Amino acid sequence: MNLLHKILYFFLISVIDFSIMNAAEIHHYVFFNRDRERISEATFLETNSFEGAQLKYTWRELEPAENVYTFQEIKNDLDYLNDKGKKLFIQIQDVSFDTSIINIPQYLLTDNKYNGGMNRQYFYKENEEKDATPEGWVARRWDPAVQERFHKLLFTLGKELDGKIEGINFAETAVSFGESGILFPKGFTFEIYRDAIIANMKVLKKAFPKSVTIQYANFMPGEWLPWNDRSYLRSVYQIAKEFKIGVGGPDLLPYKKGQMDHCYRFIKKCAGIVPTGVAVQWDNYKYINPKTENQITIQELIEFAERYLKVDYIFWCTQEPYYSKKLIPFLNRMQQYR
Repeated sequence: MNLLHKILYFFLISVIDFSIMNAAEIHHYVFFNRDRERISEATFLETNSFEGAQLKYTWRELEPAENVYTFQEIKNDLDYLNDKGKKLFIQIQDVSFDTSIINIPQYLLTDNKYNGGMNRQYFYKENEEKDATPEGWVARRWDPAVQERFHKLLFTLGKELDGKIEGINFAETAVSFGESGILFPKGFTFEIYRDAIIANMKVLKKAFPKSVTIQYANFMPGEWLPWNDRSYLRSVYQIAKEFKIGVGGPDLLPYKKGQMDHCYRFIKKCAGIVPTGVAVQWDNYKYINPKTENQITIQELIEFAERYLKVDYIFWCTQEPYYSKKLIPFLNRMQQYR
């Protein structure tokens, strides 16, 4: 090995060691979505940097009929992961982004007292709400009757699993009902929705006092920061700090203005006070880093999460070829040099 090669080698080692040092305290989880069978994959089990799996369970499958609760799938996944030295983080899903997918129990849809149990979300261009098209469904989180049922699910689930699972998180706070009011569901206002998010967070913490609890709080309807700040998102994070509820959000997109002005600024302020986490979602691996104008690297994602956001958890999606060809080799190299 000539002198130039030696210098290059030790430079590369120092860079890797620096990354390892800064990423060592982050808990890495793989988000397998509802592909729960994938927790048996050797590439997952043999990657020591992966502490566990984050799996999605819908309200509909956990409560197939009113007051009938089925948690056996969660218990099976938990037992399997624990046997393999891994942990389980669960995401409770009450929202979809596809009109063919309904994630709430059937009885909520058929009983009039629940006002249908859910409402459509919409896609629309700015100032063109009249031409909006349906884009999935969201549970009526703000409806007292629906909330009561959701809270009962959480308390029942907590009795079975609190302290046994690593953590539990809610899906994102962002919903798309427009701004003008013409698409608003029955009983919905921005203020009522904010209060409902906060109420649900508090119940989650009461139901799971031992396991980590996280609300994905990315955006709130009715405001756009910093120009139209009505303290909706700010109040969610304030309550989180006060009641020791974890916070985070979907999409790890370093330096993207929308996220920087909204969830990132608040997640950063919560670091070290409550648990924090961020999810690497589909196509985040393809993101163009505005600082380099090149496609983001795994190292850049981790460094932003660790140094800027200072999060405790990263939940990695399995988009290929990035998951197998880039993420796992990078984490294995980090592990090698620890």
